Amino acid sequence: MTHFVLVAGAWLGAWAWDEVVPGLREAGHDVHALTLSGLAEKRDLPAGQRTHVQDIVGHVERHDLRDAVLVGHSYSGIPVGQAAERIGDRLRRVVFVDSNVPLDGKAFVSGIGGDQVRRELDANDGTWPPLPPDDYAGQELTDEQIQRIVTEGTPHPGASLTEPAVLKRPLDELPATYVKCLLDGAEPMPVVAEALKSERWELVEMDTGHWPMFSRPGELARILVESAAAD
Repeated sequence: MTHFVLVAGAWLGAWAWDEVVPGLREAGHDVHALTLSGLAEKRDLPAGQRTHVQDIVGHVERHDLRDAVLVGHSYSGIPVGQAAERIGDRLRRVVFVDSNVPLDGKAFVSGIGGDQVRRELDANDGTWPPLPPDDYAGQELTDEQIQRIVTEGTPHPGASLTEPAVLKRPLDELPATYVKCLLDGAEPMPVVAEALKSERWELVEMDTGHWPMFSRPGELARILVESAAAD
């Protein structure tokens, strides 16, 4: 039995995985949907990048999870990638779902669009507000799904976006699957494309938008199960 630890991206909590969890459990696996500090029901907790890494590592260790598959969506690929390195032989695989990935010494805001995010942090007391509804257009989401994301999403803690990642070895040494959602761009970002040259990484494509846990939950669950079985 594989232990899946699911971590959603910016603004979202464990609730974002509600429609993915049943498919994983029906396949006979243990599932832990995790809310990071500063978000959803943990919105009042102070949080930075290191806090989010420790949220994941601490959960794995506290529950004594082994044969673990860490799943990071969007922003959370950055702390999930660092946590995957730190849990050592407890890790079976890491799955990045249309996500950012950590680069040693670089923060989320170091990438494309980082200047705009910094301006939004400055204008919102150090938090990153959820996107407006129109920004979810063209991502294969229903109006009801968009409404849920917008209304249940919480401002994202800015320190998690500005603190740099810390890696002790190249990311491409980890056993990994990268799930590229094609409606959010046909090609992986350059750092991911480089990592995919490693024999330890595989690419899986989904013909859907950036939030497949809402748009294609059953298909995403199947991909996660298949990724866990990969050599």
